[in-house]
Amino acid sequence: MQSINKNGTWELTTLPPGQKPIGLKWVFKLNRNSEVKVIKHRARLVAKGYVQKEGIDFEEVFAPVARLDTIKLILAMAANRGWQVHHLDVKSTFLNGQLEEEVYVTQLDGFVKEGKEQKVYKLSKALYGLRQAPRAWNVMLDRSLKKLEFSKCANEPAVYTRGVGKSRVVLGVYVDDLIVTREDSAEIEVFKKQMTSEFEMSDLGLLLFYLGIEVNQ
Repeated sequence: MQSINKNGTWELTTLPPGQKPIGLKWVFKLNRNSEVKVIKHRARLVAKGYVQKEGIDFEEVFAPVARLDTIKLILAMAANRGWQVHHLDVKSTFLNGQLEEEVYVTQLDGFVKEGKEQKVYKLSKALYGLRQAPRAWNVMLDRSLKKLEFSKCANEPAVYTRGVGKSRVVLGVYVDDLIVTREDSAEIEVFKKQMTSEFEMSDLGLLLFYLGIEVNQ
């Protein structure tokens, strides 16, 4: 809830005529490491996006993610060249996505504003569960990476590069997980600082475990 309020995700308002608010619910999850030990307990507020209708509540939903073969190729390339691979995670990912559509959600049980029980929230940012949320986040990320002078790979839209030759930085995107590699690790640190100025990030350091793949560096 702090992340939602900090991000300016919504504002309390009166539901306009003809609009129908979407319900909310909590989803709980355990994060595990490569040894299957629980390392984090997570609670995520999710919109009941299954009630949304295409053409009425949303238009575009597609958002690319790197294929597993692509991730393996990046890791193989880095290993062959002796490059380090670093891992970054975007916090509260979908809350960064700007919504183009007009979307309203109900107030959440336990967080209803006293004296304003009949009001709803109008979303300006996406919530998990919305059908258009992955698309909204990807558009925002793509815009930010291009601002940092990255180019999208023509054959793999979840891979970005910046620079040429020995100065090239390679970035793989899997929703909110970013892996970045380059010959000079100092340039990777520059990239990390640039990304933390754009989004709230977790720097996970050297990549050790990713999409079921254990990585030894």
